[in-house]
Amino acid sequence: MLTFAQGHKALHQVLNTIELPKLSKKDEAIFLKRLEQHFPKLAQNLYELYGDHYDFFLHLQQLVFTLASNFSNRKLALKKRDNERLADPTWYRSEQMLGMAVYVDLFAGDLKKLKTKIPYLQQLGVNYLHLMPLYLCPEGDSDGGYAVSDYRKVDPRLGNEKDLIALANALREAGISLVLDFVFNHTSNEHQWATAAIAGDPQMQDFYYFFENQHEVEEYNQTCREIFPSVRRGSFTYIPKVKKWVWTTFNNFQWDLNYSNPAVFTAITDEMLFLANIGCEGLRLDALAFVWKEKWTSCENLPKAHTLIECFSTCLKIVAPSVVFKSEAIVHPDEVAKYIGKEQCQLSYNPLQMALLWESLATRETKLLSASLKKSFEISQDCTWVNYIRCHDDIGWTFDDDVAQNLGIDGQDHRRFLNQFYTGRFEGSFAQGVPFQENPSTGDCRVCGSLAALSGLESAVESNNKIEMGLALKRIRLLNSINLSIGGIPLIYQGDELGMFNDHSYLEDPYKKDDSRWVNRPQITDSDIAEAQSGSGVQAQVYQDLKQMVSIRQANPVFGQARTQILDTYRSNLFAYARIANNGDKLLAICNFSEHQRRIPASICDILAAEKVVDLLTEKQINQYGDIELKGYDVLWLKTEENQLKA
Repeated sequence: MLTFAQGHKALHQVLNTIELPKLSKKDEAIFLKRLEQHFPKLAQNLYELYGDHYDFFLHLQQLVFTLASNFSNRKLALKKRDNERLADPTWYRSEQMLGMAVYVDLFAGDLKKLKTKIPYLQQLGVNYLHLMPLYLCPEGDSDGGYAVSDYRKVDPRLGNEKDLIALANALREAGISLVLDFVFNHTSNEHQWATAAIAGDPQMQDFYYFFENQHEVEEYNQTCREIFPSVRRGSFTYIPKVKKWVWTTFNNFQWDLNYSNPAVFTAITDEMLFLANIGCEGLRLDALAFVWKEKWTSCENLPKAHTLIECFSTCLKIVAPSVVFKSEAIVHPDEVAKYIGKEQCQLSYNPLQMALLWESLATRETKLLSASLKKSFEISQDCTWVNYIRCHDDIGWTFDDDVAQNLGIDGQDHRRFLNQFYTGRFEGSFAQGVPFQENPSTGDCRVCGSLAALSGLESAVESNNKIEMGLALKRIRLLNSINLSIGGIPLIYQGDELGMFNDHSYLEDPYKKDDSRWVNRPQITDSDIAEAQSGSGVQAQVYQDLKQMVSIRQANPVFGQARTQILDTYRSNLFAYARIANNGDKLLAICNFSEHQRRIPASICDILAAEKVVDLLTEKQINQYGDIELKGYDVLWLKTEENQLKA
């Protein structure tokens, strides 16, 4: 083990043996100060990962030079943003935050056209824009862009690197933070490192996990789960040209990087900092649970994966401290929490909440949602959730089986029910989802579909059932209300603000037809936006409901830096929580997950400690005597009258 003092000593040994890139006196002072502050801990963590390598010190030298080079290349405007974020380190916890995730081609066409969408984003209140993978990737199947062939080149169908930088600058000027994907578990098999490995370069083969012995491959397969079982079995792909197996957790064209090799860490750090210097303020860590491998384990969520992520995060603190990490860990809730922290991921998707909102809609019961969030919602005040309802990916029912069992719910049977319900196979279901990756061995699957399709709006419109349309619109409003108010950055997935339906055209594309996630990746047209903004149909209702709630959120600080308390309602269909700010400001949200009218004693408002309480959504005062009545799928945002701020 390396001590902090030894890490500090190692830094000075490194600085005495390398020549840093030319920096101004001011920049050199800043860089050296950050090294003094962060490098000793970084060296300790790197020693934990790579201390047994004979050339460990050489890798430290190369890493410091990589950090210095990227700091030297960082533009003045980005260094200014670094200082702003250091002065306001929890900027992402503001009530002003509203995110949107889009595919460049599907949302706008290309990067230049995306710039013209900035006014639309601003009109909705978006100030955090996550662009799905836009890097150079293989033709045909590329797992939606998650098979990266070059981190420094844009997919030519979207534009080029100059277009991306111009977009980043325009977004920053418009007050919108750019978020990009950091696909660091694997590259495509067309990346230059992979092609060199196929050509027989032993140094590049060591950038991946190659095995000559099939028996060793089978030993790993015994403990690693299959991610895409309908695509292939196991986690390895045979490469005839080199007569070896390569580790491919996801698809045979996505080769897992070998982070037990310190050269890989330095190389990927260089790519990460290149992305940071484009001008993004967030990096989504794709598939972070899989980045460290050890035999006879599941090769997921291993302790050294956390150490590795902390190392990457520290490198950002040194070079680009305005950039934060967003965890994408779709795993057990207890494991999700381990990635969240000031030293690892400051932001994290909230897959538990997402899944259980849908679970509560299907069951009309909130006991699993309430119990699970009581256990798992609270995280460090230095961090925040990224809450979402739908995304580009499938829905996996990642709730805690122990919590479910305590409530008398069998986890396996319940997941089977939810899959049946949301794929429309359960009698009485309102959903029109599509199964994804049905496992032929276990019968397990995940669910895909748009917000409108899964909430029943699509089927109601198709059948022209006005009553069902009304119920579906209220379900969507209910889900959006929780997403916006419970605490964290609310993230809208492209088209959900417009009530877009499923798009089955992917079935006509040979490269997409076996990946049902494409059903929820529709093309967004100008007419779709115009219909939602100025039309009179159901899509317009979805948009206007959302826009009203966003305006209220952004006008009330209690939706920002305030803690969340999940409350007992003692009503099976009702879900309630309070937001409590440090200054004493409070908000109470009550949600009805049933299509039927429900009542709750007005005493639940006691938490507000106010004589007069008003619903921010309707501006109506609440009678605090007797019962509060909620109609089907109603939601209330209750606040002390004298403290309310209108949108």
